[in-house]
Amino acid sequence: MQTNSINQTTKTTPSNDTVFNPKSKLDSQAFMKLFIAELENQDPTKPMGTDKMIEQTSQMSNLEMNTNMQKTLTKLTSQLAQSQTLTTINAIGKMADTGNRYINVTDNDNSKSFDLYFGDNIQSGNVIIKDKSGNIIKTIPINAHSKGVLRFDWNLKDSKGKRVPSNTYQVTAKYTSQDGTSHTTALGAYPIEAVKFENGEALAKLGSNYVPFNQIKEIYDWQG
Repeated sequence: MQTNSINQTTKTTPSNDTVFNPKSKLDSQAFMKLFIAELENQDPTKPMGTDKMIEQTSQMSNLEMNTNMQKTLTKLTSQLAQSQTLTTINAIGKMADTGNRYINVTDNDNSKSFDLYFGDNIQSGNVIIKDKSGNIIKTIPINAHSKGVLRFDWNLKDSKGKRVPSNTYQVTAKYTSQDGTSHTTALGAYPIEAVKFENGEALAKLGSNYVPFNQIKEIYDWQG
């Protein structure tokens, strides 16, 4: 005779003293329930000592304090993020200076394009390109033009028509406005035309490029 064995799973119903915490996080309310349940179910002949009671009360107080602190930090982080976003957006229309006055020329380059910002209407002027020693190697004439960002293309030849060696070159400009006043400008300084966010990083539109804000050394008001 063959006997079949049947496995049964007995489901036990928890008592009223059981504290459920489905997220496996012990908050202050759950801690208090456990503490009260422990007091109610302790052996009358061996009651909880004062030291033990103070220890558990202290733990509950620390838990409550940590919870409140976490909530405060979360709220503060959110407020700081909102404040930073507003500050970034408010930078639109201001001047930004990256401090980078140089373009890099390599052996693989056939030409270089760059932007310069002119805060006044141009009557005439010159773009001035210097080597690292400060020697002027090339000037590019600027015709009359309205103020704003102008783009220039350099064929990487010096004033004698010779191809310049691979190196870094400083770019500035001197010009006369229509009222006869002399002005200067330089690579790296532009008005912030727009702001966008990519992967949580703020980028400012300077000339024809978007530049991370951490690459900007100075932002200031400009009436130009």
